[in-house]
Amino acid sequence: MIFRICCIAILSLAVPGCMQDAPTTAPVDYADILFVNGAVYTMDVNRAWATTVGLRDDKIVYVGFGDDAGGLQGPETHVVDLGGKMLMPSFQDAHIHPLGAGKEALTVDLNGLGSQEEYVAAVKAYADANPDEPWILGGGWSMAVFGPGARASKKLLDAVVPDRPVYLSSQDGHTGWANSAALKAAGIDEDTQDPVSGIVDRDADTGEIVGSLQEGAMELLTAHIPPSSPEFDQKSLKYSIDLLNSWGITAINDAIALQPELDAYRALDKRNELSVRVVASLWWDRNLGLEQIEEIRRLRDEYSTGNVNAGAVKVMQDGVMENYTAAMSEPYYVDGNPAGIPMLEPGHLKEVVTALDAEGFQVHFHAIGDAAISQCLDAVAAAIDANGNAHRRHHIAHLQAIHPNDLLRFRELDVIANFQPLWAYADSYITDLTIPFIGEERANWLYTIRSVINAGGMVAFGSDWSVSTANPFPQIETAVTRTDADGDDETFMPHETIDLVTALASFTINSAYVNGIDEISGSIEVGKLADLIVLDRNLFDIPAKQISETKVLLTLFGGRPVHGDLQDLLNR
Repeated sequence: MIFRICCIAILSLAVPGCMQDAPTTAPVDYADILFVNGAVYTMDVNRAWATTVGLRDDKIVYVGFGDDAGGLQGPETHVVDLGGKMLMPSFQDAHIHPLGAGKEALTVDLNGLGSQEEYVAAVKAYADANPDEPWILGGGWSMAVFGPGARASKKLLDAVVPDRPVYLSSQDGHTGWANSAALKAAGIDEDTQDPVSGIVDRDADTGEIVGSLQEGAMELLTAHIPPSSPEFDQKSLKYSIDLLNSWGITAINDAIALQPELDAYRALDKRNELSVRVVASLWWDRNLGLEQIEEIRRLRDEYSTGNVNAGAVKVMQDGVMENYTAAMSEPYYVDGNPAGIPMLEPGHLKEVVTALDAEGFQVHFHAIGDAAISQCLDAVAAAIDANGNAHRRHHIAHLQAIHPNDLLRFRELDVIANFQPLWAYADSYITDLTIPFIGEERANWLYTIRSVINAGGMVAFGSDWSVSTANPFPQIETAVTRTDADGDDETFMPHETIDLVTALASFTINSAYVNGIDEISGSIEVGKLADLIVLDRNLFDIPAKQISETKVLLTLFGGRPVHGDLQDLLNR
């Protein structure tokens, strides 16, 4: 007998204990694992609840209630009594940089430090501990620590490491900080011209190179950094994957997959150590033209295997607001009245997206300013006009300032809004480095997640780690509260808060849609892969300000534990 307990009038609230039409199937064989007595949030189309889930091999074979599951239990079945704990689909991060995050963690990791003095001390400590390293590398410094423009001085680094090159990327990856030795190694001096896509910061009075490199100017230096070894890349990536699994993440969209990323993914996958499903977004080199599509096709064909799909292309259309490179329709309120940097001329962007769409690629855009967002939407519209709408699942990441006129276009053009929800509160980046330079009217456009949803658009979530934590729980809390998950209760634009159901969908089934695996993952349904997590609390039973404290007790990747232990769960 199949129980059908319906609460149709309040489906949108997804109230725990109100179990709506959980899908079931008659058992054909015994389950390998049988979860019972749980608060199972399926994330299916009805947002149904259940109590029991059966797994066989790597798939889900039963979802329902305990009285119907007796035939699944055999002599070898592991029966896990959840004791009311929450079981849900594992998380999927739709915009992340795991290799870079791992490298930062294993070199000079400035994430979490809060002053110039702490940064310099960390650099010195690493340099002293690694006297044979030819370059001192790392990142994670906050632009806010250096004030408007993020003009980080080479002299601070020269004082502690004068004899070796030092290069550190900012937390958001849009500014580099170099010492004099690194600038010299790259041939950057007072005669160096700014590239079209970036700025070499200089002293306004003397013209001396400051040490900070904005956007495309970073490439003038990074081209001279010796490549890391494949072994170090694999170690860094494995570090990140283990951490992601501990946060309940089993699928990702790598936002910039260069050759080192592709090779590291393939190496780990061959060793059965790649416990995430990966969409690798291949890099569109803005210094080249359409001729690079042939090479991008080759990479897709060569690296799309196993747990990796290299069928996406990353197009970066602008920079960030904090250094005035995010492309805006009206200028920033700073000297010179800059309006940002469109990385690709809008007409050329249309050609690029139309060509990629015709080749079957998903386009993964970076766009922060309202002008860049409009240009990306225009490019998708041009592709649809030329090719028809093949539903490539194009998506725009970041979306810091969406012009109100563009809100409806996400639904109209079938473009997914890929937000980084942890940024949607009034931190120093917003209060000190953004609002004073765009004004109050445009401040009302910042991270308008609810407005996109109200306009009918689909929203997915990604962390942009290591820019900010990949832990989904602080991100979910901020999306729901528009406050700092670390404790500040000041609500930023409360009308843009979203409910918990929507936030969870954005990190599961919606991100699975972006990743092209929603038919096999992202929800708990019979026939889908057993990508599941068990939490230490029911997210629907706690105050929103406690969501960030949630821990993952168990992560299953295709039915295989990759974090936590089934036996340990049985003993709880």
